[in-house]
Amino acid sequence: MSQAVLRPPGPFNPAREVAVRVLLRVLAGETFAAPALDVALKSARLPGRDSGLATHIVYGALRHHPSLDAALTPMLRGDTHPKTRAVLLAGAFEKLYLGTAPHAVVSEYVNLARGARLAPPGLVNAVLRRVERPAGEVAGELPAWLADVYAGAYDEQSGAVVASLLEPQPLWLSLSDAGVRSLEEEGSLVLPGVQGVDRVELARPLRETAAFAQGQAQPINPASLACVDALGDVSGARVLDLAGGAGVKAAMLATRGADVTSVDLLARKHGAARANLERLHLKASFLTHDLTTPLDAPPAPFVLLDAPCTGSGTLRAHPEIKLRLTPQAVTEMATLQARMLPNAAALVAPGGVLVYSVCSVTPQEGPEVVADFLAAHPDFSTEAVPGIEVAHVPAGDGLLTVPLDGVDGFFIARLRRA
Repeated sequence: MSQAVLRPPGPFNPAREVAVRVLLRVLAGETFAAPALDVALKSARLPGRDSGLATHIVYGALRHHPSLDAALTPMLRGDTHPKTRAVLLAGAFEKLYLGTAPHAVVSEYVNLARGARLAPPGLVNAVLRRVERPAGEVAGELPAWLADVYAGAYDEQSGAVVASLLEPQPLWLSLSDAGVRSLEEEGSLVLPGVQGVDRVELARPLRETAAFAQGQAQPINPASLACVDALGDVSGARVLDLAGGAGVKAAMLATRGADVTSVDLLARKHGAARANLERLHLKASFLTHDLTTPLDAPPAPFVLLDAPCTGSGTLRAHPEIKLRLTPQAVTEMATLQARMLPNAAALVAPGGVLVYSVCSVTPQEGPEVVADFLAAHPDFSTEAVPGIEVAHVPAGDGLLTVPLDGVDGFFIARLRRA
C-alpha cells in the first residue's frame, strides 16, 4: 500500500512573510503599520530591495484594502482565519495592483503558506489564480462617510486628493546644507520640496546615513512644518509646544531660535523627544501634564497646540486609519480638543499668538472647534496664517492644507489675544 508523499515547501522571498505578519498585526488592531514594519524589518535584516518590497506590500494592501476585500470575500466561505486573510490580501495586492506576474504571485504565496504554515496552500493557490479586480472598485478606497468628508473639504479637488492618497508616501526631510551635501555624496537624490522641506530618495536606510547620525536631517511633512511656521518669527522668544508628542515640532522651533517648552500627557514621549533633540544638537524643556486641565505656567508670547486628532489627513502615510475610524471617534476627538483649546489659550500672554492645528480634515475637529472657542472667548481674534507655502483652501476661521503630492491634510488657525 503506497503512502502519500508530503510535498516539501518551495522557496519564497522572506520579504513577503515579513509583510504578511505585519499586516496580520495591523489588521487585528494591535499596532500601526509604521512601527510594526520598522521592528519587523530590523529583526529580519533584509537587503534594501526586499525591505522595499515588504514596505510596498504592507502599505499597498492597506491603501487598497476595500477593493481587495471586495474581490476576495465572494471567493471565501464562512469565517477565514486572519492569517489566511493576510496572505490572500498580500498576494492579491501584488497581482492586481503591484503588477507582479500572476504565476510568480501564485508560486510565492503558495510556498509561503506552506513553508511558514500561515494558510492552506490549496486555498491560496485556488484563490490567487482566480482573483480579479472587482467590477466597481470602491471609489477612492474610502468609507462612504469619509469620502463625503473629503468632498466637503476639497470640493472640485477632492477627486485628485483621494487618488493621491493611494500613492506611496515620499520621504520628506528638513535638511541643513551640510545634510544635503552628505546625502548626495552617499548617492541619495535630494529634490527641493515645499515649505523648506526636501523630498528625498535614499541610497540607504535613513538611520544609516551620515546626515541623520550627525543631526543634519529631520523627517517632517511640509504641512506639519507649516504649523510651526504659522507662529511667525519666534527667534529668541518663549514658545509653549502643547501636546508635543515626540518633539518634532519642538525641534523645528528650536532650530528657529525659540526657547521651547514641550508639554505632553505621556512622560515616556519626553525620552524620545530628548534623544532626538540631542541628535540634532538642540535643547528644549519638558513638562508632563494633562491639557484637559489648566496648566499652572507663566504665559508665553507664542503657544502652539497641535492637538491629538483622528489623523484623517494622513491616510497616505497611515492608511490603516481609514479601516478603523468612525464618525463617533471624530465626535469624541473633537470633544477632547474643545476641552484642551481653552487651557492652551489661558497660557497666551496679552498680545500673543496661539496656533491651533490638527492633522485631520473633518470639520468637527478643525473649523467647528475654533468657531465654538471664539464665540466663548471674545478676547481672541483670527489672523491670516503667515508663511504658508503648501497648497491650501479656506476652512472656517483657518485653512486646510491640500493633501496632494505627498503633503498631509492639516487644519491650521492662527489666533491673536487682545
